[in-house]
Amino acid sequence: MDFIDYYSVLGVPKTASDDDIKKAYRKLARKHHPDLNPNDAEANKKFQQINEANEVLSDPEKRKKYDQYGKDWQHAEQFEQAKQQQRSRPQYAQSDAGDYDFSGGFGGSDFSDFFSSMFGQDAGTGGGRRQAKFKGQDYQAELHLSLHDAYTTHKQTLTVDGKNIRITVQAGVENGQKIKLSGYGSPGVNGGPNGDLYITFVIADDSRYKRKGNDLYVDEEIDLYTAILGGERIVETMDGKVKLTVKPETQAGTKVRLKGKGFPIYKQEGAFGDLYITWQVKLPTNLTDEQKELFRQLSTL
Repeated sequence: MDFIDYYSVLGVPKTASDDDIKKAYRKLARKHHPDLNPNDAEANKKFQQINEANEVLSDPEKRKKYDQYGKDWQHAEQFEQAKQQQRSRPQYAQSDAGDYDFSGGFGGSDFSDFFSSMFGQDAGTGGGRRQAKFKGQDYQAELHLSLHDAYTTHKQTLTVDGKNIRITVQAGVENGQKIKLSGYGSPGVNGGPNGDLYITFVIADDSRYKRKGNDLYVDEEIDLYTAILGGERIVETMDGKVKLTVKPETQAGTKVRLKGKGFPIYKQEGAFGDLYITWQVKLPTNLTDEQKELFRQLSTL
């Protein structure tokens, strides 16, 4: 995988503060968001790079490693271990790839050259040194769904590092939930395993339903006459319409529970939360003089 300069991706200097990085990320993420560029593969790829850059530069520990080791930052610990081993074997302090200055820098090669010469096969000398295999870089991605998308098991395709990946989204997935796809990250080093892909689900707020865990909440209006005298009301749920009986003298704010009409429970086939309906009483407006007089008579009884 080609080296990606995370600072350039976010358009900030290496001296940028955490605040600068956060502001740059938010601005670019809005601009290249898949929802605003639904058929733009290049914008989608850029969005993934922006998320990847933010994932590293917003984390002080990861940023420190990235600043020190560049594209090999994920192998920093292995590098430090190898450096310690090299200190204990001074006869290997020099190789054909260049001189290694363990007091703080490298001469004549970058970190990738260091890993290759330190652990790679030296065909010229026939030394047969064992290659050190390192896992590839993990990728981070976001998949944006509506509440109705998350309600049913379905297929989704997302683009990561220029590749289309088709996954099955299980019904009941929650906002912020993260899944791992093993081996879908960057290729490994020296034949090591691929990195992994971590997908975070982002579920937008719904205009009608509010979700709390596996339960759904919704407000429904009834008129004053139905609230006082009782009646029937057709209510739309996420899996169809139901007819409910409104009891006489129902107070505003009264809750009704519909068992099993809430959100599907993740990876539990046929299991659902509950739906809670709150009755909101709508008062009549534009009353005639006759109607107002009837209310006056009622108020004196």
